Amino acid sequence: MQIYVRGADELLPLDLEKDDTVQDIREYIAEEYDVDMNDLVLSYNGTPLNDEQTVEQFGLVPGSALDATIKLFGGKVHGSLARAGKVKGQTPKVAKQEKRKKKTGRAKRRL
Repeated sequence: MQIYVRGADELLPLDLEKDDTVQDIREYIAEEYDVDMNDLVLSYNGTPLNDEQTVEQFGLVPGSALDATIKLFGGKVHGSLARAGKVKGQTPKVAKQEKRKKKTGRAKRRL
């Protein structure tokens, strides 16, 4: 079966068998684009593919397209998400104070 791999700027046609694994596809694409195989991520319909899956298991049909992307460095979070969970550690502990008991019954009516 023939499928296409959508890369940065072109479609790469591939002829596959039903028992080919994602690992085999990644090795071929890594050679074609001259990238490290560990940096390559393949996805189909937005779902990342596991290396052990075969073409038949994730439901590829002839003419469908896989997306090939490269892992990027980074991971810095901007804004309030960067401080998530850290506010509790920055807040000083305040000792509890005894509260006066509210007056009830006859004492309350005397006011």
